[in-house]
Amino acid sequence: MDLSRGFSKPLAVVLAGCLLALPVGGCKQAAESAPALAPPAAPIAVQVVAVSAGQAEGQNEAVGTVAAAHRAVIAAKVTGSIVEMPVKLGDQVKAGDLLVKISAAEIAARLAQAETAVGQARRNLEREQRLLAKGASTTETVKNQQDALQLAEAANSEARVMLGYATIRAPFAGVVSSKPASAGDLATVGAPLLTLENTDHLQAVVSVPEAQVLAIKSGAALELQVPAAQLDVTGKVAEIAPAADAASRTATVKLDLPAHPSLRPGQFVRVFLPGAVRRTMTVPAAAVSYFGQMERLFVVDNNTAHLRLIRVGQGHDGQIEVLSGVNPGDQVVVKTDSPLTDGHPVKVAP
Repeated sequence: MDLSRGFSKPLAVVLAGCLLALPVGGCKQAAESAPALAPPAAPIAVQVVAVSAGQAEGQNEAVGTVAAAHRAVIAAKVTGSIVEMPVKLGDQVKAGDLLVKISAAEIAARLAQAETAVGQARRNLEREQRLLAKGASTTETVKNQQDALQLAEAANSEARVMLGYATIRAPFAGVVSSKPASAGDLATVGAPLLTLENTDHLQAVVSVPEAQVLAIKSGAALELQVPAAQLDVTGKVAEIAPAADAASRTATVKLDLPAHPSLRPGQFVRVFLPGAVRRTMTVPAAAVSYFGQMERLFVVDNNTAHLRLIRVGQGHDGQIEVLSGVNPGDQVVVKTDSPLTDGHPVKVAP
C-alpha cells in the first residue's frame, strides 16, 4: 500500500519515520521487562556408597502343620454303651491308664457259655480216655473228644478277647487332644472315641512341591518358622514320602522339631526350602527412603543427584537387598546435609 498517495510528500516522509521508529522502541521496552536468569544452585555435600553385588541362595517356602509323632485315634472294637470314661480333654495319661469302659453283657454271657462248653468237653474227653483204657471205647472216639475240646477252648479264647475289647487303656503316655464321645454314648465298631497324642516328640508335617522334593535329603536341617509361637527353629528331615500326590503335585515331608513349651500340635508352620543361587545387590538401609508405597534412593552421576525408584527385598545387618532400579557399582547417597531433589548438583564428601 502506498502511504504517500493522497498526502503531500513532506507529510509522507514524517509518517514513514514514525513507523520505522515504533519497532525500535518496542524492542527496547521488551528487553527492559525480561527477568534476569537465576544463579546456579549451590552443590549439596553428600556421602555415597557403591551398590554391592553378590550371590545368595534363593529360598522357597512350604507350609504345614505341627503334629505329634506318636498319635493314636482310639476307636471301639465292640458295640455297646460307654459306662465309664474317666479322662477329660487335655488330660495327661500314662501308658495303661483306663480310657474307656464299654458295657458288654452279651459278650460276658458268651464267655460264660464258652467256659461251660470247655468244662463239658474236657469231662467227655476224660471219660472216653478211661473207657479206652478199659477197652470200652475206641481211639477214634477219643480223637473226636480231643477235637471238641480244642474247639471249645478256641471259642472261649475268642469270647475272652472280645470282652477285653470292652476295656480300653492308653497304649502310650500322652495327652487327650480330642474327645468326641462321652459316658452314656453308644460306641460302635470303628467309631472314634478320643485321640491321644504324645507331645514330647513333635514334628512338622509339610507338603513340598514335587519339583523341590529331590533337593531335600533325609537328615538335612531346614529353617522353620511358627508364627503363632513367634518362634524360629531348625528342624531335621525325618521322613520323605517316596511318591507325590497326583492331585496336589506335592509330597509329604516330616521334620523332627526340638522340644519347646510354646509348640503345640495343630500350629501353622512355614518351612524355608533350599533354592537356586541367584545374584543380589545390596545397599545400606540409610540410602533408601519411602514415599507412600514407593521405595527410592538417589544415585550420583557427574556430580548430579538422580532420583531412582527401586524395588527392595529382605534386609539384614543394616543392608537392604535391591531387586531392581540400580546397577552394581552405582554411587548411592547415604547421607546429605540438605534434602535432595532430582537433578540437583552435589559435591561428594570424602
